Amino acid sequence: MTPLHVAKLNEGYKRIGLLILPQFSMMALAGAIEPLRAANRLAERALYEWQLLSETGGVVCSSSGVEISTRTLGDANELDRVFVLASLDIEHLRPPQMLRFLQRAAAQGKTVGAFSTGTFILARAGLLDGRKCTLHWESINEFAEEFPGIDVTRELYVNHDNRWTCAGGTAAIDLMLAQISVDHGNKLATAVAEQFLHARIRGPEEHQRMSIQWRFGIHDRRITAAIGHMEANFEHVIGIEEVADRCNVSQRQLERLWHQHFGMTPQRFYLELRLAEARRLLRESSKSIASVAYSCGFVSPSHLGSAYRKVWGCSPGEERRKFDSAPPKRQANDLSNF
Repeated sequence: MTPLHVAKLNEGYKRIGLLILPQFSMMALAGAIEPLRAANRLAERALYEWQLLSETGGVVCSSSGVEISTRTLGDANELDRVFVLASLDIEHLRPPQMLRFLQRAAAQGKTVGAFSTGTFILARAGLLDGRKCTLHWESINEFAEEFPGIDVTRELYVNHDNRWTCAGGTAAIDLMLAQISVDHGNKLATAVAEQFLHARIRGPEEHQRMSIQWRFGIHDRRITAAIGHMEANFEHVIGIEEVADRCNVSQRQLERLWHQHFGMTPQRFYLELRLAEARRLLRESSKSIASVAYSCGFVSPSHLGSAYRKVWGCSPGEERRKFDSAPPKRQANDLSNF
């Protein structure tokens, strides 16, 4: 393979530390590492080096049950950039050594970042004050509740004052491609993207989620606008008359449209959206059932419980217990030599 000519925008190779928390996402880890590996391969020289780190070192299990070997934070070599990979259940995670490690890295002027819910860890370390950030759309509301003073967006990734945050998932690839472009030019970044059949390098401002039209298979703008208002108002539920008014239609028109397209009332549809969010929070967060109820617009846990059982066939407590079992079993093939 003929080596790709690489622009020397930043001399030397970059040493990147990936700080791994239990139940991290394999998608985010691969999205972070693989573009760097491909950049080295295409340039036929070392542009990037990475280290997998954790508070205690040793084996860390991902959310899919795959295990990787890590070094302790104290064993980390000199780093230029540090990123946090966290888990879904991030609500009470405040790893003290990792917080101090991040604070020292930031004080030394190093690039500090996070994938998906790792943004919570940066914020808890006090490293996002006065800065814009992003994280996975499912966790944005919880983040805004905990950090009302931090400007959180729904963008794919954000670089604000040497703090890189991204939504996780495949957006990890886009963040790394952006860094490769900054370091070595767009030609190399594009070549790396092509290696992974990544049709284009997405810009940071692009939305995380598929459009309402695609998610619900609906193209009537009145309906998609109404769903948008419902999804934006889970905690503080608005009346259907107000939803209709915001969409410039009458309540009766909206109800006719809903029966035509969904076979139910808009009130029922709105309720089921909120119950789907409650189900996600019960499965993926440590929020109390009362907190889940209030976050999803129910006046009490019993109010949530009554509606929940009618739709999902079990109580919120039973739902949680189903997902409170042991962590995923270890996979036969781990990534100890990843």
